[in-house]
Amino acid sequence: MAARRISSFLSRSFTSSSSPLLSKGVNPILVRGISRYSTATALEDPITPPVKVNYTQLLIDGKFVDSASGKTFPTLDPRTGDAIAHVAEGDAEDINRAATAARKAFDKGPWPKMTAYERSKVLLRFADLIEKHNDEIAALETWDNGKPYEQAAHVEVPMVVRLMRYYAGWADKIHGLTAPADGPYHVQTLHEPIGVAGQIIPWNFPLLMFAWKVGPALACGNTIILKTAEQTPLSAIYAAKLLHEAGLPEGVINVVSGFGPTAGTALASHMEVDKLAFTGSTDTGKIVLELAAKSNLKPVTLELGGKSPFIICEDADVDKAVELAHFALFFNQGQCCCAGSRTYVHEKVYDEFLEKATALAKKRSVGDPFKSGIQQGPQIDTEQFEKILRYIRSGVDSGATLETGGERLGAKGYYIQPTVFSNVKDDMLIAKEEIFGPVQSILKYKDLDEVIQRSNATRYGLAAGVFTQNIDTANTLSRALRVGTVWVNCFDVFDAAIPFGGYKMSGQGREKGIYSLSNYLQVKAVVTPLNNPAWL
Repeated sequence: MAARRISSFLSRSFTSSSSPLLSKGVNPILVRGISRYSTATALEDPITPPVKVNYTQLLIDGKFVDSASGKTFPTLDPRTGDAIAHVAEGDAEDINRAATAARKAFDKGPWPKMTAYERSKVLLRFADLIEKHNDEIAALETWDNGKPYEQAAHVEVPMVVRLMRYYAGWADKIHGLTAPADGPYHVQTLHEPIGVAGQIIPWNFPLLMFAWKVGPALACGNTIILKTAEQTPLSAIYAAKLLHEAGLPEGVINVVSGFGPTAGTALASHMEVDKLAFTGSTDTGKIVLELAAKSNLKPVTLELGGKSPFIICEDADVDKAVELAHFALFFNQGQCCCAGSRTYVHEKVYDEFLEKATALAKKRSVGDPFKSGIQQGPQIDTEQFEKILRYIRSGVDSGATLETGGERLGAKGYYIQPTVFSNVKDDMLIAKEEIFGPVQSILKYKDLDEVIQRSNATRYGLAAGVFTQNIDTANTLSRALRVGTVWVNCFDVFDAAIPFGGYKMSGQGREKGIYSLSNYLQVKAVVTPLNNPAWL
């Protein structure tokens, strides 16, 4: 799956430049063997993306329209910080317009009344169109987000196609049950669409999160108001246009680009929204949940932050473990909610693992994501870029050993060197908080009981990785770790049928798979008396 398909990205190398950390009074004992990264790749003139931006307006009631205020905002190229395009800036009035359209489409439109088979055909046509426009969509995603084009084109867009075909297959298999009763009654349950679904997607996987949310909602017969992340609106607008081309009726999906405090708040608190789904940070998730509760108590699905442990056991094949742990952390520039950002290594293999993990990080190719062979592009924006650098400084200040990286790469754009820390302790910020960047923290442990306790000693519970050759060890850890997903000898396998979601403050509810359908359905019991039944 994703892990295997991206593994070819993990073996490229590049040269290095000097580290100003050594000239700023940083203890050289804590900055061991920092590589001299080359800024040449990041400083090259950026490649012109092979795509044009044609859609920047809001999509409401089947039409592209300007925002009610007439405002726009720039969406930026992370390679340079320059504007790609100016996108319509939606706010509360635009959410009202979208809610009116979505409510009308649900109450009076053809979508919920269409046969499930007809709905499935629309989703299948949409998947075909995504497949047809694979390269164009991948280019938009890379330009707006900064992720490697090869990752977007060969992994993520095909995953969107697979997800939409998966949910198309579910559309005509959603049904209720009949149940026995203690008396002469016929009892049946109906699984009904919940109504108008509000959906707020993040910037790290804009198109995939579009599919995770839109797919099950449409398969169940709902209508949608979707707010894009302000950093990455372009691919969702384009995908929604293709949905209409596939035959989706007007008003069934409405896309509003805008900011959290305005458009996001209006959507979460809107009285005409029957259900809300949000992917983003834990702190923002709390706000979304509160707004939903204070309005009409709409049910909320939350997929939030993580600080996932990746546990290397003493029997591990170290070379394979190093490669998988590297992928688990550095994939997508480290901008992954389930990134294996706490690498726990058994003391017997710690030194060997550290040496090889550091060497692999030094070889990671960083640069223009449109360039073939690049493994790591820029971070999403200046806010995230500065936050990551603050965490790196915190790691050095708290006594962790900076093995490699730790600096900006180049003078333009939001590139950061792949960074590895050793001698990390659980109470350090880099081991406790979600960095969301290319920073690997390697921690040492002695036995299973210890690593279980330390892995679970976090407010998060999204995912975990286990690397071992012992099935008993794998079973012990899989059941003991308080997380929503445990990957054993693999990582970031995101098949359409595999549910995804977290324990504790990593969220509530599940996305993907059969479990996601319940997020968008109401269950109704219908009871009818039976007159002189032949049987009960």
